[in-house]
Amino acid sequence: MANKDLIIDVSDSEVSLALLEDKQLIELNKEKRNIRFSVGDIYLGKVKKIMPGLNAAFVNVGYERDAFLHYLDLGAQFRTQHKYYLSAMQRQGKVIPVHKFKPDPDIDKDGKISDVLTQGQTVIVQITKEPISTKGPRLASEISLAGRNLVLIPHSDKVSISSKIENPDEKNRLKTLLQSIKPKNYGVIVRTAAEGKKVAVLDAELRELVQKWESAFAGVKKEIKSPRLFIGEMNRTSTIVRDMLNVTFNSIHINNEALAEEIRKYIKEIAPEKAKIVRLYKGTIPIFDHFGVNKQIKALFGKTVSFRHGAYLIIEHTEALHVIDVNSGNRSRKSNDQESNSLEVNMEAAVEIARQLRLRDMGGIIVIDFIDMQAAEHKQVLFEKMKEVMAGDRTKHNILPLTKFGLMQITRQRVRPEMSIVTDEKCPACQGTGTTRPTILFPDEIEKNLAFILDKIKTRRLILNLHPFLAAWYTRGLFPIALKWSLKYRILIKVQAVTAYHMLEYHFLDWQGNEIDLE
Repeated sequence: MANKDLIIDVSDSEVSLALLEDKQLIELNKEKRNIRFSVGDIYLGKVKKIMPGLNAAFVNVGYERDAFLHYLDLGAQFRTQHKYYLSAMQRQGKVIPVHKFKPDPDIDKDGKISDVLTQGQTVIVQITKEPISTKGPRLASEISLAGRNLVLIPHSDKVSISSKIENPDEKNRLKTLLQSIKPKNYGVIVRTAAEGKKVAVLDAELRELVQKWESAFAGVKKEIKSPRLFIGEMNRTSTIVRDMLNVTFNSIHINNEALAEEIRKYIKEIAPEKAKIVRLYKGTIPIFDHFGVNKQIKALFGKTVSFRHGAYLIIEHTEALHVIDVNSGNRSRKSNDQESNSLEVNMEAAVEIARQLRLRDMGGIIVIDFIDMQAAEHKQVLFEKMKEVMAGDRTKHNILPLTKFGLMQITRQRVRPEMSIVTDEKCPACQGTGTTRPTILFPDEIEKNLAFILDKIKTRRLILNLHPFLAAWYTRGLFPIALKWSLKYRILIKVQAVTAYHMLEYHFLDWQGNEIDLE
């Protein structure tokens, strides 16, 4: 089994999560710390406009653009859910439990949006897609509350089992179990993580999800206006950890004590034996540099991505789709058989493409131009390989066999904007101007700032972070510059190499790793 490590970098503006498999970066998520709209959040929205031609409505949930709600996303039990909301709003005392609430008939599958919704009406909706580009959020009114092992669907009665649980006996056990313990008027989807779980674990989680739903209605009053957040999903960091924890991690490294404790507490609840894998990173070198993540990000997010033996991918993004071209490059051929060489490059490309789709969170239509192969059996082998390497991708996707032109089409669900990281850097010497300050003065500049800091904060211990080339220059040799400074100023100065820095970038830190302001 592959070694899996999760590295979490917490900064003032965002939280970045890197999933490594055998030290290779396979997934990267970035969450802005002030982001408002997350998939899974439940809102009280106000219907702004009914669109009979689209059989849909635009709903105000507080975003600058109105969100889109289609009739097919209302859910069969929309009327029951709305009636339950109205009864909770008008009730003075305790809210009626859902299992005691009399449901209304299902709405017509082929009905019209104007038969169900009216302009100005308050509706309970859930974000199914975050705002992307110029589009507002996408909504559904069939609510689902996700837990570690189960997904709860209020005002339903159906029990579904994840298709990834293949053992028929286990499927039957889980279905029978959930049908016996779930309250009336609640549907349940059993997630893959529930495989082999005991009844006590599933029952406790089911009760917790039911409580989460019903307790939200206890605070509903007439004076509360829509739009507003009704039930917030846990923050995205915890959500990603929750979804990722169906694999065995070797370690989770975090550079923020509060978040480390939050995740440790969460893991203790759902998998106590894994609590020890959460480790607080206290190093002074940035955590992504320490674990080699930044170097991989720079190598993997460009337009051209190299993989094995000189072969490479060209990745282009358009408004409608993503295009990936596979090239053999200057790859040395082991044999003169072009067909077998093409198959070999294509098989290796499939592995890298699957990794790229997860890394960049590419969604919509992806068209891959593989190297041409003549043999039908080789095309089938490549198709099977693509399905195999995509099996670990948690996002819904569909893969089509190669066409006669050697093109493969993949559709991958997109619920968030694609991950886009600019890997090109502005010239560190000239800052894009074409001229540079004299490099001979650079050591004098650093020493001048060193003297300023020593005078300003009266410290005797400092850390200097530099680009690896400069760090080597300041620390190597019989009598290195860093040692000269230590003796001259009677201080302890520690020079550290940081690969993410450009050539002339440097930062002074105190002994606890906090950056010192040079202003």
